[in-house]
Amino acid sequence: MPYILLLVIIVLLVFAPQWWVKYVLKKHAVERENMPGTGSELARHLLDKFNLQQVKVETTEPGSDHYDPQDNVVRLSPDYFNGKSLTAVAVAAHEVGHAIQFNRDEPVSHLRKKYLGGAHRLQKIGTGLLMAIPIIGLLIKIPHVAGMMLVLGLGTMLISVFVYLAVLPEEWDASFNKALPILGKGQYVPEQYMPAIQQILRACALTYVAAALADVLRLWRWLTLFRMMR
Repeated sequence: MPYILLLVIIVLLVFAPQWWVKYVLKKHAVERENMPGTGSELARHLLDKFNLQQVKVETTEPGSDHYDPQDNVVRLSPDYFNGKSLTAVAVAAHEVGHAIQFNRDEPVSHLRKKYLGGAHRLQKIGTGLLMAIPIIGLLIKIPHVAGMMLVLGLGTMLISVFVYLAVLPEEWDASFNKALPILGKGQYVPEQYMPAIQQILRACALTYVAAALADVLRLWRWLTLFRMMR
């Protein structure tokens, strides 16, 4: 019984942030006719306002909203690109916040370049090593080899989790030092919706952290698999 309770607590700790992020974004994704424009229109307006005419605004796959510093493009999901929901407006402003960071070459914008690429590479390496463990275990009946690969795989993925956390200040700045003041002072959103906007921007800022925590459960599953192999 204590083990089941511990497992439930771990699952909640790992998945709760991700569930909360998805819940908040979906909750406020209802179309509102009293919004002055769509997410893409707001993004274009804000970019022009901050003299960032060189930054483009494009659509992307659902759930893949981001600012691409390499192509200098703000990319929004179709629902946010064409939508007039609070989520569409807040996500658009958040991504514009990233565009402002990078085009001004602010110190916080260096975090992504410094850490995020390494996190992706470490995840791929760790995943590759972990996927190879069952094959190695079948081909080579040497427990120590599988154990070493497990340690290497888990190590690389654990490091990637902390690397994702290192990018959090950049996300927080885009939400609360850029998007929130812009939307509030510019009166782009009716005052009664500002608490909801703050909640959405918090979810945007914590997206990477939620993904990093989800990786922890992946590590737990691989540990379970390794124990079954022994």
